[in-house]
Amino acid sequence: MRSVNRVASLLLATVLLVGGALVAAQALLLALDRPVPLEPTGWLDALSGARWRDPGVQAVAGGAVLLGLVILVAQLRPWTPVRLRTDQHDGWHLHRRSVERRLADAAGAVPGVRRARVRVRVRRRGGQWRPRVRATGDPAARPEIEYAVHQELHRLTAPRSGPVDVRLQPRRRPA
Repeated sequence: MRSVNRVASLLLATVLLVGGALVAAQALLLALDRPVPLEPTGWLDALSGARWRDPGVQAVAGGAVLLGLVILVAQLRPWTPVRLRTDQHDGWHLHRRSVERRLADAAGAVPGVRRARVRVRVRRRGGQWRPRVRATGDPAARPEIEYAVHQELHRLTAPRSGPVDVRLQPRRRPA
């Protein structure tokens, strides 16, 4: 989402900069009694003659409202963080995907768990990390998986690790 925000901000800034420069140049040329590239009466008459009932005016207004709502919803949606802050207060961060891979490797190393089916998601709630492990394997391995994930979190200096959500599905037998 950061890249979308940056592109949208760049486009808005460009439009405002170019529009402001055109208005300033137009005003300066009018004040100096020089010929202006855009006749003020032409576009001023066109804008002042527009009515709300015109389909073009309604289409532009509707598009602006929809674009504004999309941007508002995109800004208010809680996105998954790219970086996770460590417990140390020196500004260190870890990339969420590398943390997920390390936790998946730790859970996959537990006997009775098929490594290929391990999925780990780390969500951030306040200052805590809430890992969610999905694996295929022996349901009796749940405490060992929780212990392995907690140990890996401790190695990564995770802040106050909350409970580890482990969802184990029994291994399917081939027919």
